[in-house]
Amino acid sequence: MSNRSIIALVVLAVLGFVLTQTFYTVDPTKQVLVRQFGAIVGEPKTEPGLYVKIPLWIQDIQRIDRRLLDYEAEEFEIIAGDQKRLVVDAYARYKIVAAKRYAQTVPGGETSLRGLLDSLINSEIRGVLSSVPLHAVLTDQRANLMDEITRRVNIKTMELGVETVDVRIKRADLPQANSQSVYNRMKTDREREAGQLRAEGDEENARIKATADREVAVIKADAGLKGQILRGEADAAATEIYAKAFSKDKDFYAFYRRMEAYKQAFGSGGSTMLLSPDNDFFRYFNDPAGMVSPKK
Repeated sequence: MSNRSIIALVVLAVLGFVLTQTFYTVDPTKQVLVRQFGAIVGEPKTEPGLYVKIPLWIQDIQRIDRRLLDYEAEEFEIIAGDQKRLVVDAYARYKIVAAKRYAQTVPGGETSLRGLLDSLINSEIRGVLSSVPLHAVLTDQRANLMDEITRRVNIKTMELGVETVDVRIKRADLPQANSQSVYNRMKTDREREAGQLRAEGDEENARIKATADREVAVIKADAGLKGQILRGEADAAATEIYAKAFSKDKDFYAFYRRMEAYKQAFGSGGSTMLLSPDNDFFRYFNDPAGMVSPKK
Protein backbone atom coordinates (compact mmCIF):
# COMPACT_ATOMS: atom_id res chain seq x y z
CA MET A 1 0.00 0.00 0.00
CA SER A 2 1.37 3.42 -1.02
CA ASN A 3 1.81 6.37 1.29
CA ARG A 4 -0.93 8.18 -0.55
CA SER A 5 -3.42 5.39 0.20
CA ILE A 6 -2.42 5.32 3.85
CA ILE A 7 -2.85 9.09 4.11
CA ALA A 8 -6.28 8.83 2.43
CA LEU A 9 -7.40 6.17 4.87
CA VAL A 10 -6.19 8.23 7.82
CA VAL A 11 -7.99 11.30 6.50
CA LEU A 12 -11.19 9.33 6.01
CA ALA A 13 -10.96 7.89 9.53
CA VAL A 14 -10.40 11.33 11.03
CA LEU A 15 -13.20 12.77 8.94
CA GLY A 16 -15.55 9.97 10.04
CA PHE A 17 -14.63 10.50 13.68
CA VAL A 18 -15.19 14.26 13.38
CA LEU A 19 -18.55 13.67 11.74
CA THR A 20 -19.66 11.32 14.55
CA GLN A 21 -18.62 13.97 17.05
CA THR A 22 -20.40 16.70 15.10
CA PHE A 23 -23.79 15.15 14.34
CA TYR A 24 -26.15 13.61 16.88
CA THR A 25 -29.74 12.46 16.89
CA VAL A 26 -32.62 13.10 19.29
CA ASP A 27 -34.82 10.10 20.03
CA PRO A 28 -38.60 10.67 20.56
CA THR A 29 -38.26 9.31 24.12
CA LYS A 30 -35.33 11.60 25.00
CA GLN A 31 -34.44 15.25 25.33
CA VAL A 32 -30.86 16.40 24.76
CA LEU A 33 -28.78 19.10 26.44
CA VAL A 34 -25.65 20.45 24.78
CA ARG A 35 -22.76 21.28 27.13
CA GLN A 36 -19.81 23.44 26.20
CA PHE A 37 -16.87 22.99 28.53
CA GLY A 38 -19.37 21.60 31.07
CA ALA A 39 -21.79 24.52 30.87
CA ILE A 40 -25.24 24.07 29.31
CA VAL A 41 -25.64 25.85 26.01
CA GLY A 42 -29.07 26.86 24.74
CA GLU A 43 -32.37 25.08 25.40
CA PRO A 44 -32.91 21.33 25.43
CA LYS A 45 -33.52 19.67 22.09
CA THR A 46 -36.86 17.86 22.31
CA GLU A 47 -37.90 17.44 18.66
CA PRO A 48 -36.72 14.17 17.12
CA GLY A 49 -34.17 14.61 14.32
CA LEU A 50 -30.52 15.16 13.39
CA TYR A 51 -28.55 18.00 15.03
CA VAL A 52 -25.06 19.50 14.88
CA LYS A 53 -22.61 20.45 17.62
CA ILE A 54 -19.01 21.52 17.86
CA PRO A 55 -17.00 18.31 17.83
CA LEU A 56 -14.40 16.83 20.14
CA TRP A 57 -14.04 18.11 23.71
CA ILE A 58 -15.58 21.51 23.00
CA GLN A 59 -19.19 20.39 23.14
CA ASP A 60 -20.78 17.16 24.35
CA ILE A 61 -24.39 16.08 24.88
CA GLN A 62 -26.46 14.80 27.81
CA ARG A 63 -29.50 12.64 27.07
CA ILE A 64 -32.43 12.87 29.53
CA ASP A 65 -35.50 10.65 29.47
CA ARG A 66 -38.76 12.48 28.77
CA ARG A 67 -41.12 9.54 29.39
CA LEU A 68 -43.28 8.88 32.43
CA LEU A 69 -41.01 7.02 34.85
CA ASP A 70 -41.73 4.79 37.84
CA TYR A 71 -40.16 4.88 41.26
CA GLU A 72 -40.51 2.10 43.85
CA ALA A 73 -39.93 3.23 47.43
CA GLU A 74 -38.54 0.98 50.13
CA GLU A 75 -41.17 -0.02 52.67
CA PHE A 76 -41.01 1.89 55.94
CA GLU A 77 -42.92 2.14 59.17
CA ILE A 78 -45.03 5.12 60.25
CA ILE A 79 -47.20 5.99 63.25
CA ALA A 80 -50.71 7.10 62.37
CA GLY A 81 -52.61 9.87 64.11
CA ASP A 82 -54.15 7.40 66.58
CA GLN A 83 -50.67 6.06 67.50
CA LYS A 84 -51.18 2.86 65.50
CA ARG A 85 -48.07 1.55 63.73
CA LEU A 86 -48.27 0.86 60.02
CA VAL A 87 -45.83 -0.54 57.44
CA VAL A 88 -46.16 1.33 54.14
CA ASP A 89 -44.96 0.32 50.66
CA ALA A 90 -45.33 3.20 48.18
CA TYR A 91 -44.54 4.02 44.56
CA ALA A 92 -44.50 7.18 42.46
CA ARG A 93 -44.69 8.22 38.82
CA TYR A 94 -42.79 11.23 37.59
CA LYS A 95 -41.37 12.85 34.46
CA ILE A 96 -38.63 15.40 33.82
CA VAL A 97 -40.34 18.50 32.42
CA ALA A 98 -37.48 21.03 32.76
CA ALA A 99 -34.35 19.26 31.56
CA LYS A 100 -32.04 22.27 32.01
CA ARG A 101 -33.11 22.88 35.60
CA TYR A 102 -32.95 19.15 36.31
CA ALA A 103 -29.38 18.91 35.01
CA GLN A 104 -28.35 21.90 37.13
CA THR A 105 -30.03 20.85 40.39
CA VAL A 106 -29.50 17.10 40.17
CA PRO A 107 -25.97 16.68 38.83
CA GLY A 108 -25.89 13.02 39.81
CA GLY A 109 -28.63 12.17 37.33
CA GLU A 110 -31.25 9.51 37.85
CA THR A 111 -29.44 7.84 40.77
CA SER A 112 -29.37 11.08 42.76
CA LEU A 113 -32.98 11.86 41.78
CA ARG A 114 -34.21 8.53 43.15
CA GLY A 115 -32.43 9.21 46.42
CA LEU A 116 -34.14 12.62 46.64
CA LEU A 117 -37.53 11.09 45.77
CA ASP A 118 -37.07 8.47 48.46
CA SER A 119 -36.47 11.15 51.07
CA LEU A 120 -39.30 13.44 49.88
CA ILE A 121 -41.93 10.71 49.55
CA ASN A 122 -41.01 9.20 52.92
CA SER A 123 -41.22 12.62 54.58
CA GLU A 124 -44.53 13.67 53.02
CA ILE A 125 -46.23 10.33 53.66
CA ARG A 126 -45.22 10.55 57.29
CA GLY A 127 -46.39 14.17 57.47
CA VAL A 128 -49.85 13.45 56.04
CA LEU A 129 -50.61 10.05 57.57
CA SER A 130 -49.38 10.99 61.04
CA SER A 131 -52.30 13.43 61.29
CA VAL A 132 -55.07 10.92 60.52
CA PRO A 133 -56.24 7.73 62.27
CA LEU A 134 -55.35 4.30 60.92
CA HIS A 135 -58.83 3.57 59.55
CA ALA A 136 -58.55 6.60 57.23
CA VAL A 137 -55.61 4.92 55.47
CA LEU A 138 -57.57 1.68 55.03
CA THR A 139 -60.81 3.19 53.71
CA ASP A 140 -61.97 5.36 50.80
CA GLN A 141 -60.32 8.35 52.44
CA ARG A 142 -56.94 7.06 51.25
CA ALA A 143 -57.47 8.49 47.74
CA ASN A 144 -57.74 12.04 49.12
CA LEU A 145 -54.71 11.44 51.32
CA MET A 146 -52.69 10.25 48.31
CA ASP A 147 -53.72 13.33 46.32
CA GLU A 148 -52.48 15.54 49.15
CA ILE A 149 -49.18 13.64 49.35
CA THR A 150 -48.75 13.92 45.56
CA ARG A 151 -49.42 17.66 45.70
CA ARG A 152 -46.84 18.18 48.45
CA VAL A 153 -44.16 16.07 46.77
CA ASN A 154 -44.79 17.76 43.41
CA ILE A 155 -44.26 21.24 44.88
CA LYS A 156 -40.76 20.22 45.94
CA THR A 157 -39.80 18.18 42.88
CA MET A 158 -40.85 20.97 40.50
CA GLU A 159 -37.94 22.94 41.96
CA LEU A 160 -35.75 20.19 40.48
CA GLY A 161 -37.45 20.29 37.08
CA VAL A 162 -39.38 17.09 37.82
CA GLU A 163 -43.17 16.76 37.83
CA THR A 164 -44.53 14.18 40.26
CA VAL A 165 -47.62 12.85 38.55
CA ASP A 166 -48.78 10.39 41.16
CA VAL A 167 -47.87 8.93 44.54
CA ARG A 168 -49.68 5.84 45.72
CA ILE A 169 -49.48 3.32 48.55
CA LYS A 170 -49.33 -0.22 47.17
CA ARG A 171 -49.57 -1.90 50.54
CA ALA A 172 -50.36 -0.76 54.07
CA ASP A 173 -50.03 -3.48 56.70
CA LEU A 174 -49.69 -3.67 60.43
CA PRO A 175 -46.26 -4.72 61.75
CA GLN A 176 -45.89 -8.48 62.19
CA ALA A 177 -46.32 -8.39 65.97
CA ASN A 178 -49.42 -6.21 65.70
CA SER A 179 -50.80 -8.33 62.87
CA GLN A 180 -50.58 -11.46 65.03
CA SER A 181 -52.29 -9.66 67.91
CA VAL A 182 -55.07 -8.41 65.62
CA TYR A 183 -55.42 -11.88 64.10
CA ASN A 184 -55.76 -13.48 67.54
CA ARG A 185 -58.36 -10.90 68.56
CA MET A 186 -60.31 -11.44 65.35
CA LYS A 187 -60.12 -15.20 65.86
CA THR A 188 -61.44 -14.84 69.42
CA ASP A 189 -64.27 -12.60 68.23
CA ARG A 190 -65.23 -15.04 65.48
CA GLU A 191 -65.16 -17.98 67.90
CA ARG A 192 -67.40 -16.04 70.29
CA GLU A 193 -69.81 -15.20 67.47
CA ALA A 194 -69.77 -18.84 66.34
CA GLY A 195 -70.51 -20.03 69.89
CA GLN A 196 -73.36 -17.55 70.16
CA LEU A 197 -74.79 -18.64 66.81
CA ARG A 198 -74.54 -22.30 67.81
CA ALA A 199 -76.29 -21.58 71.12
CA GLU A 200 -79.04 -19.67 69.32
CA GLY A 201 -79.33 -22.55 66.84
CA ASP A 202 -79.62 -25.11 69.65
CA GLU A 203 -82.26 -22.98 71.35
CA GLU A 204 -84.21 -22.64 68.12
CA ASN A 205 -83.86 -26.38 67.51
CA ALA A 206 -85.22 -27.19 71.00
CA ARG A 207 -88.08 -24.72 70.51
CA ILE A 208 -89.02 -26.20 67.13
CA LYS A 209 -88.88 -29.75 68.53
CA ALA A 210 -91.01 -28.79 71.55
CA THR A 211 -93.55 -27.11 69.28
CA ALA A 212 -93.60 -30.14 66.99
CA ASP A 213 -93.99 -32.55 69.92
CA ARG A 214 -96.83 -30.45 71.32
CA GLU A 215 -98.55 -30.34 67.95
CA VAL A 216 -98.11 -34.13 67.59
CA ALA A 217 -99.64 -34.70 71.05
CA VAL A 218 -102.56 -32.40 70.22
CA ILE A 219 -103.10 -34.13 66.87
CA LYS A 220 -102.98 -37.57 68.51
CA ALA A 221 -105.38 -36.46 71.26
CA ASP A 222 -107.79 -35.01 68.70
CA ALA A 223 -107.50 -38.17 66.61
CA GLY A 224 -108.10 -40.40 69.67
CA LEU A 225 -111.12 -38.37 70.67
CA LYS A 226 -112.53 -38.46 67.17
CA GLY A 227 -111.79 -42.22 67.04
CA GLN A 228 -113.64 -42.83 70.29
CA ILE A 229 -116.55 -40.72 69.10
CA LEU A 230 -116.65 -42.59 65.79
CA ARG A 231 -116.39 -45.96 67.53
CA GLY A 232 -119.17 -44.96 69.95
CA GLU A 233 -121.34 -43.80 67.08
CA ALA A 234 -120.53 -47.00 65.16
CA ASP A 235 -121.34 -49.18 68.17
CA ALA A 236 -124.59 -47.32 68.69
CA ALA A 237 -125.42 -47.72 65.02
CA ALA A 238 -124.54 -51.43 65.20
CA THR A 239 -126.63 -51.90 68.32
CA GLU A 240 -129.52 -50.17 66.67
CA ILE A 241 -129.16 -52.34 63.60
CA TYR A 242 -128.95 -55.47 65.75
CA ALA A 243 -131.97 -54.37 67.76
CA LYS A 244 -134.01 -53.78 64.61
CA ALA A 245 -132.84 -57.06 63.11
CA PHE A 246 -133.42 -59.17 66.22
CA SER A 247 -136.78 -57.54 66.99
CA LYS A 248 -138.09 -59.11 63.82
CA ASP A 249 -137.39 -62.65 65.22
CA LYS A 250 -136.92 -62.81 68.94
CA ASP A 251 -136.50 -66.59 69.01
CA PHE A 252 -133.66 -66.40 66.51
CA TYR A 253 -132.07 -63.61 68.53
CA ALA A 254 -132.25 -65.77 71.68
CA PHE A 255 -130.76 -68.70 69.75
CA TYR A 256 -127.96 -66.51 68.39
CA ARG A 257 -127.11 -65.12 71.81
CA ARG A 258 -127.04 -68.62 73.32
CA MET A 259 -124.72 -69.82 70.51
CA GLU A 260 -122.36 -66.94 71.26
CA ALA A 261 -122.44 -67.92 74.93
CA TYR A 262 -121.60 -71.55 74.02
CA LYS A 263 -118.79 -70.35 71.83
CA GLN A 264 -117.24 -68.31 74.61
CA ALA A 265 -117.78 -71.01 77.25
CA PHE A 266 -116.55 -74.01 75.30
CA GLY A 267 -114.09 -72.30 73.00
CA SER A 268 -111.75 -70.93 75.70
CA GLY A 269 -110.17 -74.36 76.30
CA GLY A 270 -109.00 -75.86 79.58
CA SER A 271 -112.03 -74.73 81.51
CA THR A 272 -114.25 -76.99 83.63
CA MET A 273 -117.91 -76.36 84.48
CA LEU A 274 -120.15 -78.38 86.79
CA LEU A 275 -123.75 -77.85 85.77
CA SER A 276 -126.90 -79.92 85.90
CA PRO A 277 -127.94 -81.25 82.46
CA ASP A 278 -131.36 -79.74 82.88
CA ASN A 279 -129.82 -76.33 83.55
CA ASP A 280 -131.29 -73.54 81.52
CA PHE A 281 -127.85 -72.96 79.99
CA PHE A 282 -128.26 -76.24 78.10
CA ARG A 283 -131.77 -75.63 76.93
CA TYR A 284 -130.78 -75.80 73.26
CA PHE A 285 -128.99 -79.08 73.91
CA ASN A 286 -132.18 -80.63 75.18
CA ASP A 287 -134.52 -79.00 72.69
CA PRO A 288 -133.42 -77.36 69.41
CA ALA A 289 -136.36 -75.02 69.76
CA GLY A 290 -135.04 -73.90 73.12
CA MET A 291 -138.08 -74.89 75.03
CA VAL A 292 -137.49 -75.46 78.73
CA SER A 293 -138.35 -79.03 79.83
CA PRO A 294 -140.87 -79.22 82.66
CA LYS A 295 -139.36 -80.21 85.92
CA LYS A 296 -140.27 -83.61 87.28
